[in-house]
Amino acid sequence: MNIREITVTPVAFRDPPLLNAAGVHEPWALRTIVEVTTDEGLTGLGETYGDLGHLTKVREAAAALIGLDIYQQNQIYHRITTVVGDAVSDLHGLTGVATKEKSIDRVYSPFEVACLDIQGKAIGRPVSDLFGGAVRDAVPYSAYLFYKWPGHPDSPDDRFGPALTPEGIVTQARLLIDEYGFQSIKLKGGVYPPDQEIDAILALREAFPTHPLRLDPNAVWSVETSIRVAQALDGTLEYLEDPTSGIPGMAAVAAEAPMPLATNMCVVTHDHLPPAIAQRAIGVLLSDHHYWGGLTRSVQLARLCETFGIAVSMHSNSHLGISLAAMTHLAAAVPHVTTACDTHTPWQDGQDVIAPGTLRFVNGAVPVPTTPGLGIELDHDALATMHEQYLKCGLTVRDDTTYIRRFDPTFPTTRPRW
Repeated sequence: MNIREITVTPVAFRDPPLLNAAGVHEPWALRTIVEVTTDEGLTGLGETYGDLGHLTKVREAAAALIGLDIYQQNQIYHRITTVVGDAVSDLHGLTGVATKEKSIDRVYSPFEVACLDIQGKAIGRPVSDLFGGAVRDAVPYSAYLFYKWPGHPDSPDDRFGPALTPEGIVTQARLLIDEYGFQSIKLKGGVYPPDQEIDAILALREAFPTHPLRLDPNAVWSVETSIRVAQALDGTLEYLEDPTSGIPGMAAVAAEAPMPLATNMCVVTHDHLPPAIAQRAIGVLLSDHHYWGGLTRSVQLARLCETFGIAVSMHSNSHLGISLAAMTHLAAAVPHVTTACDTHTPWQDGQDVIAPGTLRFVNGAVPVPTTPGLGIELDHDALATMHEQYLKCGLTVRDDTTYIRRFDPTFPTTRPRW
């Protein structure tokens, strides 16, 4: 079954002003939708980042894959390796170091997911069955909290409201938990001095005494600050995510921290695994099929982590329903995913390119689709609308730092910041 046509469509959708260590989200989030059609008329869907440099490579790869067999993934990967060459992308700073290998995997991932969608449809089975079958009927996700402004400057306040204090964070958590039923909570930190973020975690613990809690400052703390915060939150956090930068720094913190350390920043390619394992730097790896090279490679990664006693969950960036479906099938088929995964779905506030009703949250978890492939269908009208928004919004790259400096020219980029 060979690839006859590939359609690559950049899209934009509204994004709230979510604060993080790099700055603040701009009014529009960018994604790229990939549709692979075979000579037998089956179509599969993939989703990836929308930054222009990455989009350009995805388009070049799409042209190079015409005529290839959707089952010959080694050949497809080799062809993409040739297309990407030495290009390095992923420069916004919140998903770890950019490497050539990571850039290749980022371009390959949406095509692999689309081909798996087709393979599932061809045999009438869900994608999870391609990896041995689902071991759970629903995949739990966490309430992903952010410090945020009431709305974008010069725009009306959004429905989520402000979250600039511990009280505001608790209010935000209640909103997301009431709407989605989340059973665990993650706070994106690295925005305010660590003591203020400690206070926010303690306020969440008081308000939600049984919910597992996580904190992610995106590696802007020193080793000493990371150890201090970890010890201050002893007995409160399920895990502490990327408190400091680099494998040696994480290892130094891990030796003193009373809870496991998680990462999606210091271990982002297979080359990082041997030193991280040798130095006992992490207890949880937050995988992300968008830059680990798709679903098959992510399954292999999870098995490797299990061998070395490293727990596995999933990282999330601003995404749409195609990615949520792929994440759900992946997590359903990996027994070693034992904690709730991250998701940005609440922040897209109903905006999507897939037909409504195929994915839903029940008590904080997404039931695993049982229909063939990913179990979703593209909403072509919504896709056209979001593509038009892409053409009109004026953004071609995610740049949280430049955006926040329009309003706060003194915003720092030094690391460690505290």
